[in-house]
Amino acid sequence: MESFDHIIVGAGTAGCVIAGRLIAAGSRRVLLLEAGGSDRRFWIRLPVGYGRTFTDPHVNWMYEGEPDAALAGRRGYIPRGKVLGGSGSINAMVYVRGLPHDYDDWRDLGNPGWGFDDVRPFFELAEQRIQRTDISPFAHLLTRAWLTSCQHLGLPSTADFNGPQPEGVGIYRFTTRDGVRESTATCYLRPVEKTSNLTLRLHSRALRILLEDRRAVGVRYSHAGRTLEARATRAVVMCAGAINTPQLLQLSGIGPAALLEQHGIPVLADHPAVGSHLQDHLAVSYFFRSTVPTLNNELYPWHGKLRAIARYLISRSGPLSMSVNQAGGFVRSDASQPRANLQLYFNPMTFTSSPGPHRRLLSPDPFPGFSLSCQGCRPSSRGQLKIRSANPLDAPLIYANSLSTEHDVADVIAGTRLLREIAATRPLSDYAAAEIRPGVGIQSDAERLEDFRQRAGSIFHPVGTCRMGPDPGEAVVDSRLRVHGIAGLRVIDASVFPTVTSGNTNAPTIMVAEKGAAMMIEDPEA
Repeated sequence: MESFDHIIVGAGTAGCVIAGRLIAAGSRRVLLLEAGGSDRRFWIRLPVGYGRTFTDPHVNWMYEGEPDAALAGRRGYIPRGKVLGGSGSINAMVYVRGLPHDYDDWRDLGNPGWGFDDVRPFFELAEQRIQRTDISPFAHLLTRAWLTSCQHLGLPSTADFNGPQPEGVGIYRFTTRDGVRESTATCYLRPVEKTSNLTLRLHSRALRILLEDRRAVGVRYSHAGRTLEARATRAVVMCAGAINTPQLLQLSGIGPAALLEQHGIPVLADHPAVGSHLQDHLAVSYFFRSTVPTLNNELYPWHGKLRAIARYLISRSGPLSMSVNQAGGFVRSDASQPRANLQLYFNPMTFTSSPGPHRRLLSPDPFPGFSLSCQGCRPSSRGQLKIRSANPLDAPLIYANSLSTEHDVADVIAGTRLLREIAATRPLSDYAAAEIRPGVGIQSDAERLEDFRQRAGSIFHPVGTCRMGPDPGEAVVDSRLRVHGIAGLRVIDASVFPTVTSGNTNAPTIMVAEKGAAMMIEDPEA
């Protein structure tokens, strides 16, 4: 049996940061396990290629939630990266820290060292590594019109969502470098991947954490048709994300006792919070025909595709070199809100002919169009994740429990009303030939809410299923990301978020990994 100082389960956004930092810190021997394969794929490196990896089982777990009563009984689609770089290799690349009070909330929930002033240095440390591209000079005409309409409605503007004034509308920055996707695999792991102290095993699926006397001592995993075990003399670090991390903990006997007993798994640690407190952002899009050409015109016809591909291959520029949600922001639905409660998106492209998980970014609608989207920043509904069986190959049961609070319903009503107000405000209104969906027949609060239930979906920010907190009955890890009651075991990924941040979760996950790595380097037992 092989032995290492650390075993990291999951070479995704967080795992690549942890491995890179541990190797750079000195002589520690690290085994990094990843269930997926290499990220050296054309559709991963191409920024707009995430429209194809969105439904590619070779790089995506493609999870589905259980039927959600609040969303007309539909099953939510939950893409998760199954590839080096994890979800950061298949996401829409928006880089936002979130709002400062998101982290002050974490601190105030009993997690010292996690207020914004505490975590800001780790964001800054990450931003020395990961490239963020400002696409402002290349933004579409309608993106500018959308921003101006927002300003005419009195919404504030910001030049940088990660700067001193993050609230407001503006143009997003994306994790690309010279027209190619950037991820923590490219900027943290690649520089150390040939180091002798790092052992990277792709296509290696963790099956169980090995425990002895309430201490994690290793991992059992499958690789190349064999079941193998490796020992960790210092720590096992779970970086498998908000879905796979709680699943593996439960399979290993760490979770709600009744659930484990139901599946015949010996209870090694009764942890009721493992898999609980699932949070996610839900969004809906309003689609409009445009009076002027949009990205649909560039990418729908075959000759447009050829021009876009040629431009990209020659200069790494053009629509293929960036994400499609060019602008957005954090706003308050009305003056009574103490904080920004909505996140907005603007996209100079539509996909009404291929909605939901089947949309293809290189096959938009055959007519000019644009879309406006909104999500509540901090949903208060809480879902749950449970193992389906004792078989590690069975996907878990995921219950979103969407819109289960009045707070979340109120954000939906306010957000959809705001989308309509923006679309009806000049100059954007001058370019809106017609509202395609939901259509002008949907007007009242009740009708817009029902439309949301019929069409809305996850925006793919699941967090909280192994949340951080001081109470082992309500949380899984302490403020140093150590699993309560289990020595030698840490969780460092988005599952530890006590509450979901206001915006996209990739940047906060990188920050958590930077801070978690620093803690491991500081702690002699780790």
